[in-house]
Amino acid sequence: MRIGFILAGIILVALGAAAFTGKLDFTHDKEVVKIGELSASVKEEKSVPQWLGGLGVVVGIGLLAAGALRK
Repeated sequence: MRIGFILAGIILVALGAAAFTGKLDFTHDKEVVKIGELSASVKEEKSVPQWLGGLGVVVGIGLLAAGALRK
């Protein structure tokens, strides 16, 4: 259980830091028009909000501390 908290904390800190610096992006395909068999779609590139990255770092540090303090 202790190693699980530590690993989850490390992963959350890494992903949170990437999101906080703006390096975590994802694409979203959006279908704009569909007429019969013909359809048009647009790819939108979005990034994870910085506040969510900061929250991930804080929670990850908390999990690291909980894993370190557990017996």
